[in-house]
Amino acid sequence: MENQTASSNKQLIALVTGANQGVGNEIAKALAANNYIVYVGSRKLENGEKAAAEIGENAKAIQLDVTQQHTIDAAVKQIEAEYGKLDLLVNNAGISHAGTSPKSPEELMSTGRAVNVSLDEVRTVWETNVFGVIAVTQAALPLLRKSEAARIVNVSSGLGSLTWITDPTCWAREHFGIVYAASKTALNAVTVAFALELEKENIKVNATSPGYTATALNNFQGTDSLEVGSREPVRVALETDGPTGTFTGPEGQLPW
Repeated sequence: MENQTASSNKQLIALVTGANQGVGNEIAKALAANNYIVYVGSRKLENGEKAAAEIGENAKAIQLDVTQQHTIDAAVKQIEAEYGKLDLLVNNAGISHAGTSPKSPEELMSTGRAVNVSLDEVRTVWETNVFGVIAVTQAALPLLRKSEAARIVNVSSGLGSLTWITDPTCWAREHFGIVYAASKTALNAVTVAFALELEKENIKVNATSPGYTATALNNFQGTDSLEVGSREPVRVALETDGPTGTFTGPEGQLPW
């Protein structure tokens, strides 16, 4: 029994939220290929099961809606029962608007500007992109504390960089709105807060941007493939001896 427990402790365990598609799915694939047991978080369990089956035996589907505390608690309880710890949490789940059908970046900006934005839209997106990250991270901390090299990776966006977006030469200035972009700025602040708090426990917390990747978030109009977009999040996720409190993207360090 002791050998079985020791073996279980050596096995690396990861949870990726929103992993049934897009960048999250690519991250889950890469982690599974690097010998992690990966929990594929999905709002709809059947979507997670399909994704996990395609990834292979190292992937396990888990029902997880980051806006529903009871699903968060149930997911953490399941991971605890099956492995007793968590080595890596990737907070990837994110939405760009409150609707159900895809929208182009132009459509998103027409309704996301400070002068006309709907507070209901803001609340819906921030519930997933900001409050959901806080909720999942807090719930997962007891399991992360049982890891020898715990890491938290928050999937952010270059649009969240206030330094970059306020530069008069920044090409993306017109794309900064209160709904999605500002939610990523808030996520960056949440990242820093957790990084500062958990540094004394040697739990590393970093934010990373996939770049302008073609996903459902932008109606697949991004210029980078999922494979390219997942590279930096995967690099940060796999780096057990890296820094904490950083914000990086495909081109390297990003300004907060």
